[in-house]
Amino acid sequence: MARQIKAEKNLNSRQIRDAEATQAVILAAAEEEFAKHGLTSARTEAIAKKTGVAKSMIYYYFKDKEGLYQAVLERSHSDLLQTSQQLDLDHLSPEAALEKFLTALLDCVSRNPKLPLIMFHEAVQNQGKYYKRSSSLSIDTKLVKILERGVATGVFRKLDPFQSAINIMGTCLFYFVGAGNIQQHPQGKRLLSKAMLEQHAQEAIALILAGVRNP
Repeated sequence: MARQIKAEKNLNSRQIRDAEATQAVILAAAEEEFAKHGLTSARTEAIAKKTGVAKSMIYYYFKDKEGLYQAVLERSHSDLLQTSQQLDLDHLSPEAALEKFLTALLDCVSRNPKLPLIMFHEAVQNQGKYYKRSSSLSIDTKLVKILERGVATGVFRKLDPFQSAINIMGTCLFYFVGAGNIQQHPQGKRLLSKAMLEQHAQEAIALILAGVRNP
């Protein structure tokens, strides 16, 4: 009896691991498909073909294309969300907090350059319908609060925190969204190389800090 129970537990554990591995493969392929085409034009058939997982199995795990898309949104933001939640910024000066926030943001996006592309399609195709359902808004809120604190203490110039947060995100993320065009310039051939990503982060942070400081 004890052996049977142990065997059943081992079987269940193996099935859970197999299911998790299959879902991870599906999500990775789906992330690439949604980064290229967005929700509207992405094809579940293409994801199934690339992964070798039957379309019916994809729907078994994620219900439909919309469910798969929402799972991809959460997956693609997970690193950024976890990192932002772990940042201890309150004890830092506003300028130091902003620099630390931007460094973490750009580091996360450099590890997953598909994220800005997914969010570009989300904005254009869905007008943020699914973005507002995610927990990603907390990232924007954290940036706005840093800017508010900087203005209140006189460290930053009199700026609109919300508008400035939009412009800051644009400065950081357009590099990835516009890579297809930028790479046509001779100096833009290896935009996603480690050296170019580090240079982008340095330039973006320096530009933003210079722009918000109180002269």
